[in-house]
Amino acid sequence: MLRIMKKCSLVLLLLLSAGIIAAQKRVTELTLVYDAAVSTGDNQPKLADAFDGATTTVYIKGTLSRSEMNSALASFTSIYDAKTGNAVVLQEISGQKLLIRMTAENWKDKNKRYEGIRFANTSESKTIAGYKCTKAIATLKDGSSFIVYYTKEIIPENSDYNVLFKNFEGLPLEYELTQGSLKIRYTVSRINLNPVPASKFDIPKTGYRELSYEESRKMGVNQ
Repeated sequence: MLRIMKKCSLVLLLLLSAGIIAAQKRVTELTLVYDAAVSTGDNQPKLADAFDGATTTVYIKGTLSRSEMNSALASFTSIYDAKTGNAVVLQEISGQKLLIRMTAENWKDKNKRYEGIRFANTSESKTIAGYKCTKAIATLKDGSSFIVYYTKEIIPENSDYNVLFKNFEGLPLEYELTQGSLKIRYTVSRINLNPVPASKFDIPKTGYRELSYEESRKMGVNQ
């Protein structure tokens, strides 16, 4: 009888484990669309209005990722190859179009503030876009922090697609960042698991003024 109970317990454990594994879907291609909501405590409502209603779209295809933010004020696009570590940043502000190429060292320097982020789960959770999400507090090495709600039901194989969530075992569906005097909350509005066109990662050959990383830093356009 004891042997039968042990076998039943083992079978139950295996079934539960299989259920957990089945609940996680690892993907190599993914498109995410985040809507931005902005709040500010200062006297610059026009700046907040310019970013409010902005969208950020993230495309992932293998080791390649593309993140593009479009607002009434400007548009910013980053194309990153996790295999080489190289990146290209496209910026369009008031009709001025800039293309900045970055080596792996440049990219690391640009994002050094986010190295070593620590995530601590809380007991809070909520459902976003049909996915159960856990609330976590992310803390940067400078002591600042931000809130993120993430799901483990979808896990990108490319964990380097976003410097904020590098090697993060989960998919962030909502997070809140402070940029200067603005507090911006990004909430996913659309998730697409269909293949991403390779053309999304093509680098423009014309129409942009090209700068080196060092030149862009001196001009203050790639902070």
